[in-house]
Amino acid sequence: MISVSNVSMRYGAKVLFDEVSTAFTVGKRYGLTGPNGAGKSTFLKLLTGELEPQKGTVVRPKKFGVLSQDQFAFDAYRVIDTVVMGNKRLWAALEERDRIHAKPEITDEDGMKLGELEGIVGEEDGYTAETDAAILLQGLDIADQLHERKMGELQGGQKVRVLLAQALFGHPLALLLDEPTNHLDLDSIHWLQAFLNDYEGVLIVISHDRHFLNSICTHIADIDYETIITYTGTYDDMVVAKTQIRSQIEGQNAQREKKIAQLNEFIARFSAGTRSSQVQSRRKEVERLQVTELARSNIQRPFLKFEQKRPSGKHILELEGVAKSYGKAEVVRGFTASLTRGERIALMGRNGAGKTTLLNALLANSPTVPEAELRKTSGYDGPFLSAGKVIWGHEAAVGYFAQDHRSLIEPGMTVFEWLHQWDPAAVHEEIRGLLGQMLFPREDANKRTDILSGGEAARLIFCKLMLQKPNVLVLDEPTNHLDLESINALNIALQRYPGTVLLVTHDHDLIDEVATRIWHFEPDHKITDFKGAYEEYQSVSV
Repeated sequence: MISVSNVSMRYGAKVLFDEVSTAFTVGKRYGLTGPNGAGKSTFLKLLTGELEPQKGTVVRPKKFGVLSQDQFAFDAYRVIDTVVMGNKRLWAALEERDRIHAKPEITDEDGMKLGELEGIVGEEDGYTAETDAAILLQGLDIADQLHERKMGELQGGQKVRVLLAQALFGHPLALLLDEPTNHLDLDSIHWLQAFLNDYEGVLIVISHDRHFLNSICTHIADIDYETIITYTGTYDDMVVAKTQIRSQIEGQNAQREKKIAQLNEFIARFSAGTRSSQVQSRRKEVERLQVTELARSNIQRPFLKFEQKRPSGKHILELEGVAKSYGKAEVVRGFTASLTRGERIALMGRNGAGKTTLLNALLANSPTVPEAELRKTSGYDGPFLSAGKVIWGHEAAVGYFAQDHRSLIEPGMTVFEWLHQWDPAAVHEEIRGLLGQMLFPREDANKRTDILSGGEAARLIFCKLMLQKPNVLVLDEPTNHLDLESINALNIALQRYPGTVLLVTHDHDLIDEVATRIWHFEPDHKITDFKGAYEEYQSVSV
């Protein structure tokens, strides 16, 4: 069990949480929720001991797993060893054992020490450690041939999966995961859901994936109102309960305020008269009826609305035998498809299957996305298409959200200047209004683009798309760096958008609720084109 007692954390005038006491018990799986900046990662660091609370105490088990956020810390180690390091006691024993065996001569003292170390290795299942680590890696789609490689040779997404295996290794009594689904494709996310649902210890997870939280959580610990309140059930259950509780308190306060106003009116009228005893009793009742003081919620909801300057033609895009290879490595094989106005297509498949490659091939031939923009986000200087044709329809105007969208925001400008350049005819209040919709305070219009956070950069790109009003949206992993409120706003905006959408995402709910058509990238480099929603696709592809 993990418990916190009277824990407080604040930064300057900002209170994250104050006098919090709560417990996380064995066999329960907790989602730690709250908007960006609420203090989720800070609270998780308190639980792991990486941070000390400014006030209060934290009690934690000796053995717990943590998802490491530093992708480069293990670059010099083999992948398989990196996973085994998740069990610190075992790894220390193995290292000490190897050090003693490397000595030219082993003393009696060394022999006794080796006996102790072998006992630890046995207790910690060290004799099957590499096999157990390999099973975890296979489940997270790290191929066997990569297990002996150095971490520094892996791509970023692969490193994240190895670090996740590290956190899961060694049967920890508690598991603390900060955004474990980042950089995972849907197959890996579904595997992780199944794994965590079988986990028997204490699980605490931060995630901005609503479907993931609904699939694994038995409880939600929500950071808001300067405290942490634990709700029983899934994320959706928490939202309903939280709204009901808040509405109930606000309703009670409204009734009390009305009653207090009536009593104060009586007191004012008769305080100088002969009804002093009645006045006194009403004063006591006013004191008893004091309104429950409500802390202000730190949840902010952005407002996304995608519009079109003008609609496109009915036939918006034709693909004829589209193929792409990098040297001898085939990525997309002979794909032919026809898109009509208003379709919303989800591009799905394992990481590295070619989803971004296909989008780049389409965008390189689009009428409104500069090739220099694609070069900047992809870092690729060769042709985007190896064979086939991409034909855009009449009046096609494409808006693009790149996976590496941060590189598209030039440094050395203010937020206002960067956004205004995309429509110099827009009046200043329209620009400020868009920034306000996406939760930029008025003073942030003068913020330098060089210092934007990942979430701020993503929200600024959405401002650009709302300003440009394209009739085709091409979105490559747009939910990265967004909190749950922003992802929900994006979901609703895409459902209401009258134009055409091509969407790469690993967010289950976004695919399920937005997509009207699926392009699934298969292991043989072909693409399955399914005309229907994700739920229908799942039923026929099982």
